[in-house]
Amino acid sequence: MEHETLSQTNTVLVDAGLRSYMQKIYNYMAGGLCLTALAAWMVANTSLLSVFFNITPEGATLSGFGWIAFLAPLIMVFAFGWVLSRGTLAQVQMLFWSYSAVMGISLTPVLLLYTGASLTRVFLISAGAFGGLSLWGYTTKRDLTGMGAFLRMGLFGLIIALIVNMFVKSSGFDWALSIIGVVIFSGLTAYDTQNLKVMYHPADNAEISGKKAISGALQLYLDFINLFLYLLRFLGDRR
Repeated sequence: MEHETLSQTNTVLVDAGLRSYMQKIYNYMAGGLCLTALAAWMVANTSLLSVFFNITPEGATLSGFGWIAFLAPLIMVFAFGWVLSRGTLAQVQMLFWSYSAVMGISLTPVLLLYTGASLTRVFLISAGAFGGLSLWGYTTKRDLTGMGAFLRMGLFGLIIALIVNMFVKSSGFDWALSIIGVVIFSGLTAYDTQNLKVMYHPADNAEISGKKAISGALQLYLDFINLFLYLLRFLGDRR
């Protein structure tokens, strides 16, 4: 009886710790998305626009600072693993918030290209889809490891196809790639959520648990951003 009581107590503690851990992940992710949106809005609606973009009657091109902001997220993602393993929790937090802000700058053209109403509509659709998929990934008893490996391979194929279409410039191919992108990042949302749940360990100290939460938040952040962008490509209304 005493053994069963201890086992039940441990289960309750693990469940409470897991809920707190996942809540921390979603809070970081939501904060990152808000910072990204704020940064994009500020650049698009203030004099900062001319700092990152050269505005001409024919359109807008990246300035020197614009190219830095455009390439910085890619560099920072690769640097994230190094900081995660060797840096402090404060350094990992700083990199995450910096990445979210710089991503907002690089996404400013999206705000200029699509109408505000369609951006809001697609964001709400993306949020609903993300929430449902993440909840399924968290609650399902099915092991999604195999699906995750397949989706990762599909993601590499999608990147190659996007590069090819930069030269081919086929609108039909672009539309098909948008649908494939939605499918891939929908699946990755569920897989990453389950994987983050599995990664939780009640014995982790505050430093390790905090780093895991930020790393998980970055994964789900990228899943959401990409899901939103691919949905926007065929559901958004251009100005």
